[in-house]
Amino acid sequence: MCRNYDELAFDIVTHVGGEQNVKSLKHCVTRLRFALKDESKAETDYLKNRDGVVTVVSSGGQYQVVIGNQVADVYDAILRVTDIARVRRRGEADGENGTSGMNLFDRFVDIVSGIFQPVLGVLCAAGILKGLTAVTVVFGLDQKSGLYLILNAAGDGMFQYLPLFLAITAARHFKLDSFTGLALGCAMVYPTLATSIKSSTNFLGIPVLLPAGGYYQTVVPIILAVWFAAIIQKQMKKIMPDMIKMFAVPLMTLLICVPVSLLAIGPVANGLSAAVGYAFTSVYRFSPVLYGTLLGGFWQVLVMFGLHWGLVPLALIDFAQKGCSTSLVAATAVCFAQTGALAAIIFRSKEVKVKQVGFPALISSVFGITEPAIYGLTLPMRLPFVMTCVAGAVQGAYCGLTDITGYTMGGMGVFAFPSFANTATHSMKCVLDFGIASLIALVMGFVLTIIVKIPTIYENETCTDKDLSRSKKSAETHKKVSDEIVSAPVSGRSIPLEEVKDEVFASGSMGKGGAIIPEEGLIKSPVSGKVSSVFPTRHSIMLSSDKGADILIHIGINTVNRCGKGFESLVCEGQHVDKGQSLTKFDLHELQNAGYDMTTSIIITNSDDYKGVELALGDIVTGQKFIGLT
Repeated sequence: MCRNYDELAFDIVTHVGGEQNVKSLKHCVTRLRFALKDESKAETDYLKNRDGVVTVVSSGGQYQVVIGNQVADVYDAILRVTDIARVRRRGEADGENGTSGMNLFDRFVDIVSGIFQPVLGVLCAAGILKGLTAVTVVFGLDQKSGLYLILNAAGDGMFQYLPLFLAITAARHFKLDSFTGLALGCAMVYPTLATSIKSSTNFLGIPVLLPAGGYYQTVVPIILAVWFAAIIQKQMKKIMPDMIKMFAVPLMTLLICVPVSLLAIGPVANGLSAAVGYAFTSVYRFSPVLYGTLLGGFWQVLVMFGLHWGLVPLALIDFAQKGCSTSLVAATAVCFAQTGALAAIIFRSKEVKVKQVGFPALISSVFGITEPAIYGLTLPMRLPFVMTCVAGAVQGAYCGLTDITGYTMGGMGVFAFPSFANTATHSMKCVLDFGIASLIALVMGFVLTIIVKIPTIYENETCTDKDLSRSKKSAETHKKVSDEIVSAPVSGRSIPLEEVKDEVFASGSMGKGGAIIPEEGLIKSPVSGKVSSVFPTRHSIMLSSDKGADILIHIGINTVNRCGKGFESLVCEGQHVDKGQSLTKFDLHELQNAGYDMTTSIIITNSDDYKGVELALGDIVTGQKFIGLT
C-alpha cells in the first residue's frame, strides 16, 4: 500500500522544534535520529500519540522518533518538504554536522564531492559521448561534418561549461540563490572575455589577469567564487530594505563578486599555475624521471585546482618549435589508474549506488574522461584516490625513464595511442612504451585499490534512493501466514525481548520476538525466504519467509553509528536464501571492544498476524528452534 508521508514528515519536524532546532538528521532501520539544538522544544507527548509514530526515545544525545518499516519513506519526505540540509556522509555522528572534526583537506574533499554529486549522472553520459565521438574520428568521420560537430557539442559541451553546472550545485550547497550563482558562473566563462583581455587591460587601475584558456573546464575557481558570493548575499539581505531586496540583493552580490572573482580569486589560481609550470620545468632540467614521477603523481590534484594550465603552454611551445613534446606524456596515462581503481571498487563494493555510478564512470575513464570517477567515487573514498596518484607516479617515472615522446596533440585515454607514432621515421617505439606505461597505471590502480579499505560512502543517500526504496507493507495490513519455526540465526544465550537495552525493541512496539547475546560473528538465515532489505550499514537485515513471516534481525545496539565498519553483508536485497545460509559476518570482538552491546534482536514485525509467538530461552546454537509461530 503506497502512502504520501509529506504531512507526517512536516508534522514531525514541526513538533521537534522546527527546522531551526535540527542540527542533523539520519535514520536507521526503524527510527529517525535527530540531533536537536534544544530537546526541551520537542513535544514528545504529542509525537508519541501521533498516528504514524510508534514511540519516541531520547538516548545517547539523539532524539529518536520511531517510525517502523516506513522510516526511509518518512525520511525522504522530510528532505522533500523541509529545508533541512542533506545528511552528510560518514562524518556525522551524535549530532555533529558533516564537517565538524574534519581537517581542512577532508572538508575540501567533502564539499567538492558533495557539489559534484547532483551532476554525476550527466557527467558520466557526457564523458561516454565524448569517447564515442572520438571513435567516429578514428573510423574516418570528417571533423567538419554536421554529424561530428553535433555529437562533439553533445559530449564536450558540459565539460566546456562545467563551471556553470558547478555554479548551480555550489550555490545550493552554500545557500546562495541558484540564479545568482549561475549569473556569476556565466560572467567567469563569458565567451569573449579571455580573447578580449590583454596584458594592458585593467579594472579601475587593477590589472585583469586570466589564464590562457579562461575559466572553461575549471572547478575550484567557481566553487570559491560562489562561496564568497554566498557570504556577500547573506550580508546584503541584512542591510537591504525589503521593498528592493528582490533585485538589490543579487545586484550588489554580482557587482561585488564578479570583479573580486576575476581580479582576485581567479588570478590567485592563475599565479599558482604559473609557479607550478616554472617549478616543473626546473625539475625536468634536473631529472626527467623525477619530473615524470611528480607530474604523474600530482596531475589529478593539479587539474582539480586548475593549476595544470601552467604546464599546458610548455607542451604547446614544444610542438611549435620541435614538432614533438615530452612535457605532458606522464599525465596522459594517469586516466588508466582511475580505470583500474574503479574496476577494483566495483568488484569489492556491495553498495548498489557505487555500481550505478561506477560502471559509466569506468567507460568514461577508458576514454580519458576521469571527472565522474574522481568526484563520484575515488576522491570521496580518499584512499582509492591516493592509490591512483601512486600508480600515476610510478607510470610517470617509467615515462621519464624511457623518454616517451608525443608527436601530435592527440586524444585522451585509448585515443592517445596514435599520438605517439613517429610518422617521420615510421617508429612505433613510443606507442609501445606508452602502452606499457598505461598498463602499469591500470594494474597498479587495480591492485593498490584492492588491498586498501573501501569505505561506505552512500549509506545515507542510499536509504532514500528511489531505486533502493523498499516496497514495505504497512503495519496495519495483514497477510496470509502459516505456522512456522524460526531457528536461531546465531549461537549464544537467548533472552526475552523485554530485557534488551533498547526501549524501542524491548517495548514490543516493532513486534514480538526475542534476542540472542551472540558468541560468534556470523548470522545465518533462520528461515527460507527472500531478503527484503539489507540496511546500507549492514548491521540489520529483513527477511520475508516463504510461509509469510516478516523477520527483522538487528545486530547489536546503536551499531548503526559504525557506518558499516566491522560488518560484511553476504547477500543482496531481493535474493532468495535457504534456511541456514550465511547472511552477515561481523567482527564480534572489535565491536565489543569499541563498547557496543552486541545483543542481537530477532523480531517478527508482522507478529500481529499470528495467534501465538513462543520463544525458547537459554543457551542456544545456530539452527536450533528459537521462535515458534502459530
